[in-house]
Amino acid sequence: MNISTATVTSKGQVTIPAAIRNALNVGPGDRIQFIEVAPGRFEILVASNDVNALKGMVKTDRQASIEEMNEAIANRGTRS
Repeated sequence: MNISTATVTSKGQVTIPAAIRNALNVGPGDRIQFIEVAPGRFEILVASNDVNALKGMVKTDRQASIEEMNEAIANRGTRS
């Protein structure tokens, strides 16, 4: 287990240690989320992934037409 520490400034700012930034692959301008998983315990998640990183996440041989996509969206809206 690696342990890293940081100091909170008077303005409430924290510099994320370089090893953590590298592990999360975050840099200037990226957003992160703090998720409370238990009282006093948080997980840090990257919230600003480039949309191109999503390419190839879902594998399928089926391609939907624009009409099929619009119909699926319309049908989903009527089920609410």
